[in-house]
Amino acid sequence: MTTARQKTKYPGVFFREARRLGGPGTERVYYVVYKKDGETKEEKAGRQYADGMTEARANAYRAELIEGKRETRKAIKAHAAAEKREAAARPTIRTLWEAYVASKAWSRSLKVENERFNNHLAHQFGDRTFYEIGTEEVRKFRDALLTKRSDQTTKHVLALLIRIINFGVVEKRMPPPDPNILKIELPSVHNEQADTLSDEQYENLLNAAAQEENWKAGAAVLLALATGMRKSEILLLEWRRVNLDIKFITLRAIDVKAKKPQKVYLNDFAVEILTKIPRTSRYVFPGQSGDKPITNLYPYLHRIRDAANIPKTTRPLHAWRHVFASRLVTKGESLYVIQRLLRHSTSRMTERYAHLADAALMSASQKAAEDLRRAQERGKERSAESSPEESKPE
Repeated sequence: MTTARQKTKYPGVFFREARRLGGPGTERVYYVVYKKDGETKEEKAGRQYADGMTEARANAYRAELIEGKRETRKAIKAHAAAEKREAAARPTIRTLWEAYVASKAWSRSLKVENERFNNHLAHQFGDRTFYEIGTEEVRKFRDALLTKRSDQTTKHVLALLIRIINFGVVEKRMPPPDPNILKIELPSVHNEQADTLSDEQYENLLNAAAQEENWKAGAAVLLALATGMRKSEILLLEWRRVNLDIKFITLRAIDVKAKKPQKVYLNDFAVEILTKIPRTSRYVFPGQSGDKPITNLYPYLHRIRDAANIPKTTRPLHAWRHVFASRLVTKGESLYVIQRLLRHSTSRMTERYAHLADAALMSASQKAAEDLRRAQERGKERSAESSPEESKPE
């Protein structure tokens, strides 16, 4: 129900009676009529109760429209609609992440990244566009995260944020960020120390792996210690890549993210392990169905580690690759040979074992010192035996 327009004591200000919003009865709806640029215009000023509008406020509103100090409601709505369209064209970090996940095949690594996003990035940046994020905010976020998490974890989280933004740029969902506004600096990670085990821990690990009821976990641990293969290389290994006659495994370049295929040398211990594994699948370590590789050995790998009294911070399989290299270095093998066995493309990754090589060289040097001392003592003894006794004066 709306009545005809009625005048007020203010020129150009009118109202109509209409059903009240949110309550019983009626309320006035105020309108203003004015001329601007030679054109007569009518604009709704607002409702009596819903907007708190009065004749006097409507008159002031009319004056501001005439003087150009206020936009019309229609113009305000048009601007809001334009901003909404513009916001839709500027995806948030969350929508970019959801699109990124949808573009990938689900995997364990993507699951880990999803946990990183939900645990660290979603709350801080999820509902924001990259336009709303600046270098200083990201730096503060990084510094705060470093107080709670390791350097490596913080680096992974920020690298994921970079990856999400790069995905948006590549997919033409957003322009490249201006480095003067947004620059994400990753923390330095010093991971030069290699995993090492004492002789007792090493022997315990071998014994625990041999006695493990889950043969796949036990064999995987022994194969890692015998070859230095990566975790993924072991768990995804196919029999067609294994040649026990000439004692090596050929890994495809695409599987190891290398420029060319890589060769893993099989010593007698590794050959013996592989010989004992039944060939019931195309995979050396098959899953339950047999047509896919094993995906969840971690409970058993952790059980082997714990049985060997090795710290829980040690990552199974991943650490055994470093143990393989560390023990060779301490036995006097060169870093160049270690680099070839681990299939590092450069010596940079192998340098983490340099301190072990120094220890081996120092031990060898110490043997020279001990030999010198023994020779020196023997020389003194022979000299004393051959020299005549000096006569003493009476």
